Amino acid sequence: MDKNITRRDFLKIGGAGALAIGAAAACGPKKTAVSALQTGDGEMEYRINPKSGDKVSLLGYGCMRWPMIKDADGKDIVDQEKVDELIDYAIAHGVNYFDSAPVYLQGQSEAATGKSLSRYPRESYYVATKLSNTRGFEPTLEEGIEMYHKSLEYFRTDYLDYFLLHNIGSGAIFERRFVRNGLIDFLVKEREAGRIKNLGFSFHGQAQGFDELLALHDKYHWDFIQIQMNYVDWTHADPRRNTNAEYLYKRLDELQIPITIMEPLLGGQLSNVPMNVMTKFKERDPNASVASWAFRFVGSYPRVLSVLSGMTYMEHLVDNCKTFNGFHPMDDDEKAFMEEMAVLMREYPTVPCTNCKYCMPCPYGIDIPTIFAHYNQQINDGSVPQNSAQKDYRRLRKQFLTTYDKAVPTLRQADHCIGCGQCQVKCPQSIRIPNELQRIDRYIEQLKQDTL
Repeated sequence: MDKNITRRDFLKIGGAGALAIGAAAACGPKKTAVSALQTGDGEMEYRINPKSGDKVSLLGYGCMRWPMIKDADGKDIVDQEKVDELIDYAIAHGVNYFDSAPVYLQGQSEAATGKSLSRYPRESYYVATKLSNTRGFEPTLEEGIEMYHKSLEYFRTDYLDYFLLHNIGSGAIFERRFVRNGLIDFLVKEREAGRIKNLGFSFHGQAQGFDELLALHDKYHWDFIQIQMNYVDWTHADPRRNTNAEYLYKRLDELQIPITIMEPLLGGQLSNVPMNVMTKFKERDPNASVASWAFRFVGSYPRVLSVLSGMTYMEHLVDNCKTFNGFHPMDDDEKAFMEEMAVLMREYPTVPCTNCKYCMPCPYGIDIPTIFAHYNQQINDGSVPQNSAQKDYRRLRKQFLTTYDKAVPTLRQADHCIGCGQCQVKCPQSIRIPNELQRIDRYIEQLKQDTL
């Protein structure tokens, strides 16, 4: 394939099919075991970015959860072979938007993603990454510029399609991390030079902070903004941590700013729902996956440019491609049904962890995301022992303790938390992590002592 082909010409060759054929001709990606599986009843749904004309796949690949393996020294590293297989399948089925960040997978995501994508023509995909200068109270201009150039190096490119100021929750945070050190002026100049095609930010925080950042639109001309949006957070976001996505979407729609979506599954919680919620989904459509309902909800809003999914396993990628190939937006009746499901989901006392792993590594070795994931799983399965009078209490107690020990090694369990708080300041969901770990540990200790 001619590496100098333009993006427009490349897409004219045949859309998603051309991606698959071109990849095979250029670099011969390996066939996967799922290559013959049916994927939807049409081609990938694309959205046009009105500011740039980019034709972006509605399903975007969030590169925060690549599969990991152990190296010879026992260190967790990205499984590059699996990443290649996943990206090959994604591109063959029309996905062309890939979102990463310097802090993902403890610094390994950009390099692994860039290595895999570099096997394809640069014009055939969009790179989105971030400036994650979150360490230290007064990040410097030099540190920010170095991180930016590292991203270019990892992605083996001389330009970035979509570049975000990472995790900005208020005007004060923006001022501290990007204004006082002159970093925003540098990035605006990079955009003017064409090395950044679209400049925006990702947001976690309160409505006031969001409005402060939007008030800067006339000055900085945000090309796009990334928000957390799913059917629970649409009108039921925890006000202590986030803002209702309905409000965020409405404000961006008014300003005609393209939107990319993070956490459409709320860190996997909306693909692994309690049994009574799952039953209602299956009664409505027995052939649709629970996750597909969540993706269809978010994708049904026209200002959304791309919906990110961190697809670790091939079966997740296949299912999501089925949802977005021949995409069917929700009607008002289905949206009303999703509101009913959101109300049910809010009744369950799970920890609102999205498994982003920003809190890791813990200096005391605690596996924070896995502890929360195990606890949430038991709640969703209805397997939480409550007291000795409960039916099947003995069986549930044994099951909870046994699965906890299997999921989390002894030295990485919640009882090792000393409450230092280093994890809490990194959490984009503003979870009081030490408090939650200590609460779970007290509960587990009651189970061990059989005092519930």
